[in-house]
Amino acid sequence: MSSESVGISIRNLGLAFGDNQVLKDISLDIAPGEFFAFLGPSGSGKSTLLRAVAGFGPRPSGQILIGGEDVVDLPPWKRNLGMVFQSYALWPHMTVRKNIAFGLEERHLPAAEIRKRVDEALELVDLVELADRRPSQLSGGQQQRVAIARTIVIEPKVLLLDEPLSNLDANLRRQIEGKQGAPIRAAIERISAPRIIFTRCESDDAIELGHDLGICLFQGFFLDHLLREKITREEAAERLGAALSRHRQMTAPTAAAAST
Repeated sequence: MSSESVGISIRNLGLAFGDNQVLKDISLDIAPGEFFAFLGPSGSGKSTLLRAVAGFGPRPSGQILIGGEDVVDLPPWKRNLGMVFQSYALWPHMTVRKNIAFGLEERHLPAAEIRKRVDEALELVDLVELADRRPSQLSGGQQQRVAIARTIVIEPKVLLLDEPLSNLDANLRRQIEGKQGAPIRAAIERISAPRIIFTRCESDDAIELGHDLGICLFQGFFLDHLLREKITREEAAERLGAALSRHRQMTAPTAAAAST
């Protein structure tokens, strides 16, 4: 599987829901092939920004440039993006194979090409033997792999993952670092040419799937790049923990004032 290597540039992006300004004049550059994590508390606007990039929800102000093209006015299906939702959003009445093939069939690809791509995706995420099962017959980790395979099989320019580990229990999440998590990591690494964006709530989640991350603390308008170089997992965790502590100290007086 391959895809065009593109970057993302966000320029002065803003989005409000009534009087609530959720995204506030955000500008950000993400290089081609970079793993980038949005890190911040619940309600800080991470998923809203991700959905704005994907084209879901109200039209934001500002620009979203993907490969140099402003896509703000394009519908989701014309942006050639792939998104894995928190819920995975699998079709319950379809088999694993049919779920993965769905996006290709919607694009009216030849049947032989669809079979080839689906077979490659099944092998990549280690689900060949489960291809004829339905989602209800799969574990949480297996459902996650189906969702990722269904997304990458269309060869998107950008892969968006909205807290993809949030529905997994603690034991399964730890397996991401071990042998059982290898198919998930392999699937993501194989499509490192497109832009890949993660959104996370916890600092530990932000470094689960790789070390080469650009990470920011996000509070609607606040973006702070923390890591751009390859460092060890322990160093990343230490620096993220310190940054989160500083961020909480900075925002605590504001939150306290707002509640009085």
